[in-house]
Amino acid sequence: MTVYLGTCGAIELKRTAGEAAEMTLLDGDVSVEKRRFSPQEDFLGTFITGDQVDIATVDGSNLHFIEGHDFPDWRGYVFIDAMGGIRLFDTFKNAVAGQRELAIELVDWPDRQDLTMRTRGDNYTSLARVTEYDFTTDRNTIDTSVLGSQFVQQYEAGLIAGQGTIECYWEHQYQLCDPDVCPGGVEFSAYLAQLCIRLTQGADFFGRFFVFQDEDPGINSVWYEAECIVTSCTIAVAANTAITSSIQFVTTGQFKLMTGIPPAYLMKEDGVSLILQEDGSRIVVAE
Repeated sequence: MTVYLGTCGAIELKRTAGEAAEMTLLDGDVSVEKRRFSPQEDFLGTFITGDQVDIATVDGSNLHFIEGHDFPDWRGYVFIDAMGGIRLFDTFKNAVAGQRELAIELVDWPDRQDLTMRTRGDNYTSLARVTEYDFTTDRNTIDTSVLGSQFVQQYEAGLIAGQGTIECYWEHQYQLCDPDVCPGGVEFSAYLAQLCIRLTQGADFFGRFFVFQDEDPGINSVWYEAECIVTSCTIAVAANTAITSSIQFVTTGQFKLMTGIPPAYLMKEDGVSLILQEDGSRIVVAE
């Protein structure tokens, strides 16, 4: 009999696309020197540093405030400073760093532009510094004795709900650090804490909760896959230990208990090696 110890679990997160936020840029809202723009609207609490966003014009004209960009829309990553100013970046890693030299160059366009900005996340990223998590599935039974026979089959199984708690060390990364300690493409618990108080866009995310995950592609992984909403976040600060955080969440809609090879991988002809797709999407191979 094979026994797996609880040392192989992991959590992966994918950002969800919330409601599009409208913004207006006027003459003087763009700082070319700082590569930063400040819309008329206050977006503090709406977008989070590291969000992948789609920015588009309302009337279909070109985005004039981005240097050399002759298209009506743009996709990339944002850095939000303490005053609500926004910088644009090509990569998640550069957006988290927020350095001016790495930001996309801007142009101070003299005319007004009405824009929309929406979060978008195509890739799963690992949640770092997790110490433990639990995922609970509940089935609420429904009293069908007062229902007619034609309704019993629909309701007698009950409703399934999921919830859980994530325990992790608190880490808040804004500056570029050693790539061996802080590799690009990882989320920190600060993101879940910000989700809990995020306005407009909501506190939801897509999550994969791995019960078992092995580097050997020949061994099947086991994981839950669900859309979740952060309901509470507790940060514990003590003088004699590291700062920790506890995040509670509930699932919305359908969730699955999956086994096999996680999506975004493709088996090669040798039957062992795998190719990881950069966009994280599923692939259909036709003969």
